[in-house]
Amino acid sequence: MLAAFLLGFLPACSLTASKSGKGLKTQNVVIVVIDGPRYSETWGNTPGLIPNMSTVLKPKGVFLSNFLNDGFTYTNSGHAAITTGVNQPIDNYGEEFPANPSIFQYWLKQTGKPATAAWLVTSKDKLHILANTTDSLWHDQFLPSVNSGVNGPGTGYRADSLTLVEAKRILTEHKPNLMLINFMEPDGFAHAGNQAYYIRGIYRSDRYVQDLWDFLSKDEHYRKSTALLVTNDHGRHLDGIDGGWQEHGDNCKGCQQISLLALGPDFKKGAEPETPYTLVDIAPTVGKLLGFKMDSTVVVPRLDTTVVAVAADSTLAVPAKDSLVVVRSMEKSVLKGRVIRDLFKEGMLP
Repeated sequence: MLAAFLLGFLPACSLTASKSGKGLKTQNVVIVVIDGPRYSETWGNTPGLIPNMSTVLKPKGVFLSNFLNDGFTYTNSGHAAITTGVNQPIDNYGEEFPANPSIFQYWLKQTGKPATAAWLVTSKDKLHILANTTDSLWHDQFLPSVNSGVNGPGTGYRADSLTLVEAKRILTEHKPNLMLINFMEPDGFAHAGNQAYYIRGIYRSDRYVQDLWDFLSKDEHYRKSTALLVTNDHGRHLDGIDGGWQEHGDNCKGCQQISLLALGPDFKKGAEPETPYTLVDIAPTVGKLLGFKMDSTVVVPRLDTTVVAVAADSTLAVPAKDSLVVVRSMEKSVLKGRVIRDLFKEGMLP
């Protein structure tokens, strides 16, 4: 449906240190989340809107096309899956922390480094929630630095071009070992029904990723020691499903289908493994790269409905009826995320 538009746009248990593997060179990890593009407008139509990623960067790393968000296909849930390794329903307006600690907290606790060693740099201000958790043992502990939105929570979304500027400034000034960057424009403009700017957002994100990789490759601190992971939090509905490209949020193929492009000194080059992986696999992979291990036991919020009897009220014109009330419960589970072994060069992992 967007094919003609695309052609017209183009230019013109416990925390323990782990053995990270034999001779891993990675000392820094940068995760880029391009928020909410549909696969058919990105890797499903190359080079198309992503000429840099598909023709310049892909041969230098590993590309996973069989990569899904098989959990909750909303912004905050998708990002929380990336940072905690757990799929969970979560408020999408920035009012709820994830139920489990993040890769930032694990990293900062293990290393004892200051908050400036780990950063969230996000165009969406509501993603400040990724810095903390409701887990009582971790809440307000080992928090990363946050640079979100125009000027923090509640200040609105920031242009992605400015987010890139901030990310490069922070990398230069603070030299963090771990950073997550969110580019929001594809998702934001799709929700606004602005097809031209949705397309432009994808195209610009591709340029920003190339710009960031060039920076990391040339910077003395980051060159040859940094892994770059480029993914999405969710896709979008297929044409004909609940608003098509403008919306997302269910388990249709369009919402679940995303991708992962990984570059770094410990990764293969030009590889396209077909093994299926999901968003929750990113967190333990980051742990493997940086040498920390995540708790094997996690909690998963579950939403249930229960019937509550309503007492009769003689003032009501009609008889009272029972009500359905949504009840949230926490269930213990096993961390399901796994290290994405297909990224690594042969012999790098035990």
